[in-house]
Amino acid sequence: MRATGVIALSAFREAVRDKVFYNLVFFAILLIGASYLIGQLTAGQDVKIIKDLGLAATSVFGLFIAVFIGIGLVSKEVERRSVYSLLAKPIHRYQLVIGKYVGLALTLAVNLAIMSIALYVVLAYMGWGVAPSVQKAWDAPALDPALLKAIGLIFVQLMLVTAIALFFSAAFTFGFFVAGYFSADLRNFGLVVDSPAAASVARGLYWVIPNLAQFDVKAQVVHGQPVSLGYMGITSLYAAFYIAILLVLAMFIFSRRDFK
Repeated sequence: MRATGVIALSAFREAVRDKVFYNLVFFAILLIGASYLIGQLTAGQDVKIIKDLGLAATSVFGLFIAVFIGIGLVSKEVERRSVYSLLAKPIHRYQLVIGKYVGLALTLAVNLAIMSIALYVVLAYMGWGVAPSVQKAWDAPALDPALLKAIGLIFVQLMLVTAIALFFSAAFTFGFFVAGYFSADLRNFGLVVDSPAAASVARGLYWVIPNLAQFDVKAQVVHGQPVSLGYMGITSLYAAFYIAILLVLAMFIFSRRDFK
């Protein structure tokens, strides 16, 4: 556990030093700030617009960080040949994979925390100068703690995407992400095609590819619809199941790889 923790902290420091990380976080915060200006152009929907764009920016830029930094966690070590010095130390290969994964998960947590603070700052700014009679009615929908539920499920989703990125390349990861959002359509694909073979393949992909759409509760949160803790727990367990499978497969492949 100590070796895995050291590798995780090293991966976190490496990811934080990456210029891509700072650029993505900067543009995410910039977009969240721009949502305030966009909200001013709407009639009475400014808070909803800020929430929607803020959560969308958090999700999209978190995805970019998970993919572009995630796929390089282990591959960079191989390309720079630093993996040889790491494996020469008294550590197991599976510790390297788990440590790198935990390090990026910590990076994503920091990233989401920064963007969440930026979103709440913009929402709080909306309340400045509002009359007390209006302020009470405004506070509940604007500084809604339910936003944290959406952000929490975004984090769980990104942890799953990170596990996919460790196992596949960037192209495959984006493909899985898109297919995961439309996995429900794969189940009904046989209703729109005449080919039984294509319908069987689509049905098989439906059972293999994780359903990422169930992590997206932005619309419910923005419009004040409840998201139960039970739903969040079941969805998180669903993600943990896929993460465990992907990490086990990644550790198996990495342990069998010959670096000579």
